[in-house]
This record gives sequence, C-alpha cells and structure tokens, in this order.
Amino acid sequence: MTLPKGLRVLVTGAGGIAGVNFVRALRAASFNPYIVGTDFNRYYINFPDLDRRYLSPRHDDPSFVQRVASIVESERIAFVHPQPSSEASVLAGARGQIGAKTFLPRSEVFRVGQDKLATQQVLYSAGVPVAKSYSPKLADEVYNAFRELGSPLWVRARHGAGGRLSLLCATAEEALHWIKLWTLRGVPADEFVLQEYLPGRNMAWDSLWRKGKLVTSYCRERLEYPFKHISPSGITGTPSVARTIVDERVNEVSYKAVLAVDPEPDGAYSVDVKESSEGTPCITEVDAGKFHSTMPLWGYVAVKHMGLPWYANLADLYVTLGMDEDAGDPPKFNLLPESYYMIRNIDCGVLLWKEDGWQQRVL
Repeated sequence: MTLPKGLRVLVTGAGGIAGVNFVRALRAASFNPYIVGTDFNRYYINFPDLDRRYLSPRHDDPSFVQRVASIVESERIAFVHPQPSSEASVLAGARGQIGAKTFLPRSEVFRVGQDKLATQQVLYSAGVPVAKSYSPKLADEVYNAFRELGSPLWVRARHGAGGRLSLLCATAEEALHWIKLWTLRGVPADEFVLQEYLPGRNMAWDSLWRKGKLVTSYCRERLEYPFKHISPSGITGTPSVARTIVDERVNEVSYKAVLAVDPEPDGAYSVDVKESSEGTPCITEVDAGKFHSTMPLWGYVAVKHMGLPWYANLADLYVTLGMDEDAGDPPKFNLLPESYYMIRNIDCGVLLWKEDGWQQRVL
C-alpha cells in the first residue's frame, strides 16, 4: 500500500451513523488522512472527527453537485466518498464534474439497486433465489397476492432504507389500509410492493469489488434492532446486536446477486439476505455503491480489536482501491472470523463480545 500520508478525503453525509463510522475507520488508517466532511444537517455534522466540516444542500437540490465540487477545489480533495446511497447515486452520475476520484458503480446500476422491485426482477431472471414479490395496482391484486403468496406478507416501499413504510400484514385488508394511509400522505400507490415473508435468519453480506472482480467480503447476522418494540415493522435500519458468521451458501448467492445487478461491479456492494422456511438464503436487496451503517465500524474493530491486517479496515481498503493502489491479497470470502458479536445502543457505547464471556469495549 502506497497511499501518501495526509491524503485529502471528502466524506459526504458524514454526520449520519454510517458516515461517522466511516470517518472513525479512516482515522485508524495507516496513511493518516486529512478528512473533510459535509452534511445537510447542521447538528449532526458536529459528530464526526473531521479536519474541516461543511454544510451542504440535500442530494436533490440542484446546487448539491456544485457545492461538492467547490469544496473539492478549495480543500484540494483527492478522493470523494459519498456515504448515503442518495448522494452516491447523484455523484455517480456527475463524477466528471467533481474534480476528484471516486470509487462508485455506474449510475445506471444505482437505478436498479435503489428500486427493490426492479432488483427482485433482475435477480429472479438470473436464477438467484429471492422473496416472491407482487406489485399491486388495484385492490383486487392485493387479495390475489395473499392468495398466491400466503400470509403474512411484507408491505414495503420500493425505495429507501431502514424498513421505510414496511409492515408485516396478516390479511389483504390490513395491507390495503396501510397502503391507503400512506397514499393519503402523498406516497404514490405504485411505490408499494408485497413480498413473501421469509422467517429465517436476517443477514448482511458486505463486499468490495474492483473492475468486475471480488476483492473481499464478510457476512454477519442481524439479531436485534434498537427500539424495535416501537417500530411497526420491528426494523429500525441498523442493528443493535449482530454477529459475524461464515456460511458458504450466503457467500455464493450474494456473489451471484451482485454480478446479476452489475456484471462489472466496482466499489462497495451491500447485500441483504433472509432465509426461507426451508433455510434457503434469499436476496431481498442489493445496494450498489453503499456501505451498510456498521460496515466501516466492523473494519475499525477488525484492526483495533481483532488484530487483523490493515486491509480488514474496509474504509482503508476502499480508499486504497479507489486511488488505484495495490490492495495486498485479502481473502475473497470470510474476511472476518465468525462468532464475534457487536452490541451497541444509543448512549451506551459499543461492545465486542463472544459467547465464552470474552469482551472488549470498542466505543
């Protein structure tokens, strides 16, 4: 690895949970980066450990790209990492205007990856196991979905993260009421999809790719979510308890899913996996260009508390790859050893724990 000391990196969306984790992981990198951050939230931008911080417009503001480009120029930025998917999608389509290197998939890949229904259709066509999905246009089609797919079914939004607009519904009537509630609040009816309920393990497969080749990956199982008791879906975006696992079936299906969505993957790809009642790993989402919120935190833990090589810090490895530098020889699968639990909650810090009672405080 030959990244210059003090390499100047810009992280957009730096004030969110994932952005703070990404900045923290970069602080553990060997090249001692100079880190600039942006966020549109004037409160959250104060969280990350930045050398300079700036407020930015939202990703859908016409001035967003120009604001990023002006910061790149004034701060002499060499590499830009947009943490939120929404900002990554915008900058992927405007990378020639930014004035710094990025490590993002092609913009058309974002359009598929950010639409859960489109993703399911692509994966199904490629023979990748998925949750059976139904896109209802009329009330009768909601009833048809329950007849064909059984009960309960997930009603979920096609776009967005954190379980947006999702609810596990036992009947067609319940699903119709849920959809009507949100259409009355301005959400288009075609934003909803009905999806087969998969009762098995809830897993995440995080990976880095370069020029169509898998560089490294690891898998974890989500066990609990914060404040799940007050969320209609029981899912609140980022887990409060997760553990690393090794499962070659998950590796295989996730690998195939990324290549189905993007035949030439480049950058970070985060895959959501649920098991069917028969134990088959099924893909529910493929996020192109996205770091899951704890993906950089696991990388930080890997080098600070597990004693793994530098490349296990996925934020460090990501910037190295994005700058076209040598990444060493990380394992393609199972980068992190299994059976480590990460336990976290608001105002409580973060613990790394094992079932034999071993633990270390991470934060």
